[in-house]
Parts: sequence; C-alpha cells; structure tokens
Amino acid sequence: MPPGIYCPTEFWSKGENQNIQVDFLLPTGIYLNLCVPCNASLGTIKQVVWKHAQYEPLYHMLSDPEAYVFTCINQTAEQQELEDEQRRLCDIQPFLPVLRLVAREGDRVKKVINSQISLLIGKGLHEFDSVQDPEVNDFRTKMCQFCEERAAKRQQLSWAAWMEYNFPLQLEPMAKGFGTGSLQTPTKNIFVNVKFQSGGESFTFQISPKEFPITLMSYAIKKQATVFRHETVQKPEDYTLQVNGKWEYLYGNYPLYQFQYIRSCLHRGLTPHLTMVHCSAIIAMRDEQTNCIASPPKMAPKPPPLPKKKPNYGSLWSLEQPFYIELVQGSKVNADERMKLVVQAGLFHGNEMLCKTVSSSEVNVCSEPVWKQRLDFDINICDLPRMARLCFALYAVIEKAKKARSTKKKSKKADCPIAWVNVMLFDYKDQLKTGECCLHMWSSFPDEKGELLNPMGTVQCNPNTESAAALVICFPSVAAHPVYYPSFEQLLELGRNGEPPRAAPEDPEEKLQLREILERRSHTELYEHEKDLVWKMRYDIRDQYPQALAKLLIITKWNKHEDVAQMISLLQTWPELPVLNALELLDFSFPDRYVGSFAINSLKKLTDHDVFQYLLQLVQVLKYESYLDCELTKFLLDRALSNRKIGHFLFWHLRSEMHVPAVSLRFGLILEAYCRGSTHHMKVLMKQGEALNKMKALNDFVKVSSQKATKPQTKEMMHVCMKQETYREALSHLQSPLNPNIILAEVCVDQCTFMDSKMKPLWIVFNNEETGGGGVGIIFKNGDDLRQDMLTLQMIQLMDILWKQEGLDLRSDWCGVSSWAGPVVLGNRTAEERWRRRGSQGKA
Repeated sequence: MPPGIYCPTEFWSKGENQNIQVDFLLPTGIYLNLCVPCNASLGTIKQVVWKHAQYEPLYHMLSDPEAYVFTCINQTAEQQELEDEQRRLCDIQPFLPVLRLVAREGDRVKKVINSQISLLIGKGLHEFDSVQDPEVNDFRTKMCQFCEERAAKRQQLSWAAWMEYNFPLQLEPMAKGFGTGSLQTPTKNIFVNVKFQSGGESFTFQISPKEFPITLMSYAIKKQATVFRHETVQKPEDYTLQVNGKWEYLYGNYPLYQFQYIRSCLHRGLTPHLTMVHCSAIIAMRDEQTNCIASPPKMAPKPPPLPKKKPNYGSLWSLEQPFYIELVQGSKVNADERMKLVVQAGLFHGNEMLCKTVSSSEVNVCSEPVWKQRLDFDINICDLPRMARLCFALYAVIEKAKKARSTKKKSKKADCPIAWVNVMLFDYKDQLKTGECCLHMWSSFPDEKGELLNPMGTVQCNPNTESAAALVICFPSVAAHPVYYPSFEQLLELGRNGEPPRAAPEDPEEKLQLREILERRSHTELYEHEKDLVWKMRYDIRDQYPQALAKLLIITKWNKHEDVAQMISLLQTWPELPVLNALELLDFSFPDRYVGSFAINSLKKLTDHDVFQYLLQLVQVLKYESYLDCELTKFLLDRALSNRKIGHFLFWHLRSEMHVPAVSLRFGLILEAYCRGSTHHMKVLMKQGEALNKMKALNDFVKVSSQKATKPQTKEMMHVCMKQETYREALSHLQSPLNPNIILAEVCVDQCTFMDSKMKPLWIVFNNEETGGGGVGIIFKNGDDLRQDMLTLQMIQLMDILWKQEGLDLRSDWCGVSSWAGPVVLGNRTAEERWRRRGSQGKA
C-alpha cells in the first residue's frame, strides 16, 4: 500500500469541490483505492464502495451495507466511528484519506447519539470514560437520570405548556407606577396584518393595543368566515399568532403593546405582520420533536437509597492532632540548574487562609526532585472545614550565596514561580483523603500581587500529563478506619448545643455600632473587635438585617468547627434573601455547600427572564465550584430543560470555553447532560455549529487570500467559495446563534463582504422573504475575544430594563454579541442599519 497523504484541516476547507483518492479497507481484508468527491456524504460513498466491491474476491462474505460502519483517524489522532452517514467527507476531515469498514456492534441509536454529542461539544465522550474518576462516573449517572426525567415530563406537556418551553414569550417590562416617564400605554388603535397559514389569505385590522391576542384572532376568524361564507366559525382558542418569518409567538393574557415585536413595530412606524397557526400544526411540531428521540426516555425508577456510612468510621471531630501531609517528590520540573526548588503549601476556605502557609526545604534543581519531607499545618484535623482546599506552589529561588550579593531590588524578584495546583482535602463523598496521589500542575506566572498560591484556581489537575510538572504527596492515615466529615444532622446538633443564652439585655450602643458596621459600604477588612461584635449579635442580624448575611459569613471562623456548626444551624432559620443578595453568596468567598444551597433556594423564585439576564455570570460561577455535583449545576440544567431559549444560550456559553483545559471536563459533562435531556435540540445546535465552522473556514481563507490579492479579488474568491453547495447548504435555513427566534433562511452571497481590520471580520447577510423587511447581517470575527463586550452590552440592557420599569423607554435597539468555541465572536444587526451606519461602524 502506498504511504497515506496527510490531509490537514486547511486541505478540506479548500478542496470541497475536488475529488480525492481514498483508501478503503473492507472487513474481508480487501483494499480498494477509489476517487470520490470531497463533498460526498458517507451514505453515497458507501454505495460507491459496494458497487466496486462486488467485483472483488470474497464479496459473498459481506453482509448488508447497513451492517457496517466507517471508521477513520480524526484530526486528534483518535479512531472514530462515523455513525451519522449524512455527514460529508469534507466535514469529517479525517487525518488521512483512509476509511475502514467494520461490523456494527452494540446499540446503533445509542452510538449515533453519542457520536452527535461528541461532535457537538467538541470533546469525545470516550475521554470522559478514560478519566477513570469515580466522581466523574457518579456525576454522569446522576445528571443523565436527572435530565432524562425532565425530558420524560416534557413529553407529557399540553400543547400550551409545550409552547411555553419551546417559544417563551418576549415581553417588555412593565412600569411599576404611572410616574412621569415616557413609557406610556398607547391609546390610539394600531393596524395589524394577520395571515392564515392554511389558506394564505391575509387581512388588516385596526385594533386597540390594549387588547389580548385572542381578541385579534377572533376578529381574523370572523373576517375569514364572512369573506368565504363559512357555515361554521372556528374557535380562536384553537389558534396562536406567529411573527412572520420568526420562531416567535404571541399568546397568553397580555395586551398586544406588551409584546416586544409589537412595541418594536410601533417605534419604527411599521405594521406588525402575524400568521394564524392552528393548534394541529403546533401538535405536529411537538410530535416531530418527540419522534426525534428514537426511544422515548422512560421515567427511570429511583435507585435505592445509598447505604448509611458504616459504623466503623472515624469521627473527624475526635481527631485533635495537627494536620500534616508528606511531600514526596516532583517530576518533569524544568528550571535553571543554578537555582533551588521550593514548594509552598497553604490551606484555604475560599479566599480565607485557615492557617499560616508552610514551605519545604530547598533542593537542587533536577527533573525529579526528591523531598520526602513532612509539612505540618497549624490547624487541628477536627477543625478542617468541609470545603478546605490544599494549595501548592512550586517555585525556584536563587542560591543563598548569589542572593547575598544581589541588591534589595533584585532580591524581591528572586522567587521564580514554576507551577501551582490545588486539591480538596475531602473527596466528593465527604471522606478525608488518604494515601499517595500525583498532582499534575498548571504553569504559573507572577501576578501583580506577587502571590505564589492560587486558591481561586481550579481543583482539577492539569490534563496534559505528558509534559506538565507534577508533585507527589501523601495524605496521612489518621485513623484505623475511614474518616468522614460529620453529617448535616450532626452539624445541627452541635450547633444547637453551642447556642448562647439570649437573656442578656440589649446594649443600645452595640446595636448602633452593629448598624454602622453593616451599612458600611467599604470593602476593607473589619477589625477583630468588630468581627467579635458581629458574631456576638448574629441572631440580631438574622432578625433585623437578614440581607447582611454575607458579612456574617465573612467573619465566621471557618477554622473552628464549633463556630461552623453554629453558623450552619443558624442558616436553617434565616429568612429567604432578595435575588441580588442571594447572587452575592455564589461568590468564591462563600464555598460552603450549605450556603450555596441556601443561595440557590433563594434564586428559585427567579423568572426565566431574570435567569436569562444573569446567565452569563452564573456560568462563570461554575468555574469556582469545588465538586462536579453542585446545586448551581442542577439549577441551571433544570431551567435550561424548562426553557429552550435558556438552554440555547447555556449551551453556547459553555461550548465557547471548551478549549480551556481547566474547565473543559466540567463544562463538557454539563453539555453532555443537557444534550441527553434535550436530544431534539441537538439537530438545531448541530446546524448552527456546522454554519459556524464554515464561517471560520471562510474567515481563515480570507485572511490568507488578503495577503496575496487585492480586496476586490479576495472578495470575489470569497463569493466563489460561498457559492459552493456545502457552504450554501450550511449557511441556509438555520436559527441564528445570537437569537434563536430569528430564522436565517438564505445567505445573500453578493451582499457578503469582509472588513479591513486585522482579523478580517466577515459581514454575512441573510435574507428571509417572510419577514417582509431587510436582511439580517452577522459579523463573524475569529481570533478575538469579546466577552468583555458581551458584559458591557448586558449591563446596558439591564439598565434599559430598570428604566422601563420606572416608566422611561429610550427605544434602545441592541445588537447581539456571543463568543463561540474559543476566540470567535458573533455580532448581528439588520442590514439596513448596517449600511446606514457603515461610515462609523466598529466591532459588533
């Protein structure tokens, strides 16, 4: 066999209309070399292979083509089964043009779903299996069951409830009072055009904006019955109103002027265009969605309760000896041989240091330095909080002889950080860790504060085990039996026993001082006597200042188990917090799981609209969770599986950071769980992913071509590329990643161009005849990170909501910005606006 031809990603993006020589390995051992089109689907290629295989020896030994599946080596050098035979060869992009046919094994439907999930999240599910981590396995099992239960409940929804899931209402915020703002209820009648989906006939009505959608539908039905002389008049309850050319519906008992689409048309002086959709069409869409699930998930029986902890386990609170670990050795350490290696270790609870840091002795630099040194910490084992994390920093120092001759200014910079790593003291089952473990570290660089330890960093080890520096440590066996952190009941019992008597009379001066402390807006640390006063009056804070819970938690002594138990006990009687105060408790400074549960319970009253507004921040909070299974993850998944719009943006917020090694495992597992609970949504997301991949390939092509040719020539080549079948197919009939309500029907190639800035952003224009307006433009930029711009726009939109709640409507019209799959940016604006503002346009 001749040597294979290496096919990089660039090869497949350039040669989609070309033919390529592909080697096929048949199960019978026969080798075929055939010329096939790059844009051919696997199903078509299989037919070609079978046509030629019938003239080869041992053809009679082959089974039906459906009994076999293609495999290839992908761009990450892994063998991949290609279950989805509708995919094109140019989209699969094998590392070598070699395809092997193997017999199908196992459940094909399950394999197809697994393959689609892997493709969608950008990480093979087999990588989760190879981790061999019990926590990962338990999390996948729990979340799979959690999401499939939600999917099973969703299949039982009525068509009205199903509408609320798939097409949540887009409403304007209502003013709280009458005030003097400009957000006033329209008094004049408005004109609305209504078209019937079944017959295509349309009518224009003059109606009060205060009327509900059902009133408008009744007008339309009566008008249709009058014009066409129908004997029976249909019920308006059997219809719903759809915005022309969008996946957006108007329903429910809300006045017309409160719908965003109607309000937008009124501001622009346009006539709203709506379509009457019969409920049978909605039910058909629901049935089609249900049929996407080959085997509808059944309500899995709840697993039997976990057995209680064995009676022969050690009590953490009975271990009053100091905590220590043994630093064994390092590996793959790279530093200047003239320096010495030191390891610094510290115990943290959030940002709070539980005791003084300790440092190892200095050893000579080598690839595998050996310490075999015990590191003692000034804290007893009984006082270790549940969320305590052990932080390490590996750094190099200049030898003392050289340091003595150096100036003071240079000596400050003598420490050279090499790497850091964090590890939890308790595992996900509450058991105190014991035994030896190898911690693969993260590369470290000096920050502005010059801190070596990084307690805010991830507790996941570096997945790059082949080249990353590592530390081998040994947790001590402090008892004859496994030691667990005390249960919730034990915490409450200790907390109640430690409650002080409240018979002492209240001191007015102390109350005044407490009020001043709690109302203080500065973030400077309190003095010790102030901390003592806050702790002493914690019950008064609960009763009179419950919103100051965060300040009480900050001064709590988490390195004293009696105080921790009293705080957890007090938390059970704490009143529910307002949303903003509850959000504050999700900060990294409050890692305790009971505090997190309390915060999430306070957030459950959030409407879906409010969850959507805070979604960007909530996703970022996930990065600082200590364990995979946490209340915030379940909260976000529950809301995402109850509202498809939230699910859409949760997916892309997570997907955009899958290239970050520190979070790729956590985010990948959450994405897998969402996909399993929303398999019908995967088809839409895959279409968007395919379109975004084409945009990225097109942007790379433009960057290279613009260096060799003039802009008109490059633009012409760009249009030729976009007119290829694979590009036109990928960039047509998809929902916008920036707003899933917007349908991007057809790409207008002649109107597409690119900009002159360094990253050569693409300006891609889509047309949708049903909308009756201008096209929709999307700016695609590859190589820049605009998440800060996303945050800025979010803040302005929140201000717009607050203004509208106070009766002030500034008629703002925002463009959307979203990051996708790494340093890629999307922005959108209508084509009409874009050309109008072309002279002063910047980033989206």
